[in-house]
Amino acid sequence: MEQFKRTELLLGKDKMGKIFNSTVAVIGLGAVGGFALEMLARVGVGCLVIADFDIVQTSNINRQILATHSGIGIKKTELAKKRILDINPNCKIKIFDTFVNTDTLPTIFSTKPNVVIDAIDSFNPKLRLIEYCYKNNIKIISSMGAALKTDPFSIKYADLFETHHCKLAERLRGDLRKLGISSGIPCVFSEQSPQIKPIPLPKDEQKNFGKNGGPKILGSTPIITSIFGILLANKAIEIMCKDF
Repeated sequence: MEQFKRTELLLGKDKMGKIFNSTVAVIGLGAVGGFALEMLARVGVGCLVIADFDIVQTSNINRQILATHSGIGIKKTELAKKRILDINPNCKIKIFDTFVNTDTLPTIFSTKPNVVIDAIDSFNPKLRLIEYCYKNNIKIISSMGAALKTDPFSIKYADLFETHHCKLAERLRGDLRKLGISSGIPCVFSEQSPQIKPIPLPKDEQKNFGKNGGPKILGSTPIITSIFGILLANKAIEIMCKDF
């Protein structure tokens, strides 16, 4: 197709054929996952599996490509589908408006994807996704923490077990080792130390979470989160072109 001619000029017909015939799952459509999805749609991936249970909120607009004022209150998967088809009408899309956990993963991956992009923010769903993919021999690329960082030149690829300056990765390593996993999880991470501390939720919201006060608010910019997403997509494209 005409819209992919320039990509084909760079990659060649053989690699483009592999991309057209590949299935990529993007789990999490927020600041990182949204940009990963954008790149995959524009490069011509034939089938995209997308999973996210959330809706767009005003606080998403500063960094999420799917988030606009007109989209507030709309499901991210709905907005994603519309955007993908506007970019590539021939793309097949499988949507899962669900929370990712041990029970839902077999359904999400009822058709085994060629590669999975993990762009989940929450710890336990991320852990279960990585475990499921590892134990079912599904290639996965995982995003570590993109919040609290400001330096784009500190963003790198590495095995999760070789990362540093990332609290999320540190915590994941500990739990994954308990599950018998100690290598083989490629990821994107930042070598930069966090630039600020997380901010507690407002007091009127903390009461809904009991003694621990609930999740913290993490400062972030669209520059860093988009680079994370683009690098995840780039690695997925490399895998498709090489392996399939």
